Amino acid sequence: MNLASVAAVSGSLLDAVEAVIVGKRPVLERVLWAILGDGHLLIEDVPGLAKTLIAKSFAAGLGLSFRRIQFTPDLLPADITGTYVYDRKTSDFVLRRGPIFTQLLLADEINRAPPKTQSALLEAMQERQATLEGETFPLDRPFFVIATQNPIEHEGTYPLPEAQVDRFLLRIDVGYPTREQEIEVLERRRKRRSDDATIEPVTTPDQVRGLQAAIEDVHVDPAVEGYMVDIVGATRGHSQVEVGASPRGSLALLKVSRARAAMAGRDFVTPDDVKTVAGPALAHRLILKPDPWIRGVRTATVLADVLAQVPVPKVP
Repeated sequence: MNLASVAAVSGSLLDAVEAVIVGKRPVLERVLWAILGDGHLLIEDVPGLAKTLIAKSFAAGLGLSFRRIQFTPDLLPADITGTYVYDRKTSDFVLRRGPIFTQLLLADEINRAPPKTQSALLEAMQERQATLEGETFPLDRPFFVIATQNPIEHEGTYPLPEAQVDRFLLRIDVGYPTREQEIEVLERRRKRRSDDATIEPVTTPDQVRGLQAAIEDVHVDPAVEGYMVDIVGATRGHSQVEVGASPRGSLALLKVSRARAAMAGRDFVTPDDVKTVAGPALAHRLILKPDPWIRGVRTATVLADVLAQVPVPKVP
């Protein structure tokens, strides 16, 4: 796959998924940013807004294998990675692989499980491998985690460890549909005569890897790179921020802005690309000081303030 094909394939994939997900094209584009950037995605919103359906639809459209884990308070790490079980016929221990051995993993309501279980995903997300009883097993590529979580204020949720939150390339929300969009949801369901909606594959796993490789050909001007670093640096010095974004945040800006440019049919990144992706790429990486948090300040507001203060470079 070359860079010129990224926009065409992305458009076809988004059209296919939009046949199931009504009126959420900007949200679907953000999901595809994460996939093209070879990163993981965290979707945070209230239940019932098609978060799970979005993940299933992208897996089908991309032609990837798909597994789902429903996170609950009693979920164990071995329920994610798998374990060795004794086979009485062979008198040997046999590996029973867990659902993490797939290409697109949906970690549904991830913050309903305790931190020990949540952390079982860390190695897979960062290293694309799983270690069981001292033996390391590589995961299939491409490998993505799309995790959903309910707002932390909801009952029965646990805050994700900061180290795990930082492993997600993007965090997005879905939002309620408009009245017209919700009517269309009902009409489509009535016409299908079934809860299930079918999406035909638009790509194959090999083509997905090709699209990811093509993103590396998107040019980034040194001035734009400096703009990314300045934004991340400004989060560290903000008066309301306890812990700012790490260099992993700068890398996220690079990956996602490249993906956005390629999807728009460009082979170069603009400052507008960086500003557009900064919220989903950085807001979840900031830890606010206690006083601003208590007063209702949120990281998205702080990041908007940072973007307003950092000078935008002039790129020829």
